[in-house]
Amino acid sequence: MNELKIVVIGQGGSGKSALTIQLTQSRFIAEYDPTIEDYFRKKVVIDEETCLLNILDTACSEEYHPMLQTYIRSSNAFVIVYAIDSRNSFDEVSTFCKQITGIKDSDDVPMVIVGNKNDLEKDRKVSRKEAKDLAKSFNCRFIETSAKTNTNVEEAFFGLVREIRRNSAIEKPIKKDKCTIF
Repeated sequence: MNELKIVVIGQGGSGKSALTIQLTQSRFIAEYDPTIEDYFRKKVVIDEETCLLNILDTACSEEYHPMLQTYIRSSNAFVIVYAIDSRNSFDEVSTFCKQITGIKDSDDVPMVIVGNKNDLEKDRKVSRKEAKDLAKSFNCRFIETSAKTNTNVEEAFFGLVREIRRNSAIEKPIKKDKCTIF
């Protein structure tokens, strides 16, 4: 069974914890309690293959910035969350993506940009097109979710796992038959 490390990152109040708890515990937390750092584990079956997700729900305040760099270095993939009703949270996404690709020293890092709180359509401040364009510029996926209504929560995380698997399959060397010439 594969073990994958996934970091959930985004501005405070964007719904990182709500998404993570919805995925791992199938419940919605309505109250906002700022996270310092929470670690979740969930065994899942995706495309008939079992894996263990080790999910780190991060605090993104400046005081935890040095720890975040360590988490980025040691993780397989990233869920970058913003709230569709918060322009400020969206504006931070690019910074997080640049930080991740810089620390990983790669433009091909498995990550997904998640526009959370799509149940608040009437309060939308960030268009889908704008978010899709940003995701395209970082060569990553984009999906909108709602932790409250459990819309696309599994799809966001499971799609990321599928991407990790595809990348791993590409990176595996092809075994060649050994041939001895006398």
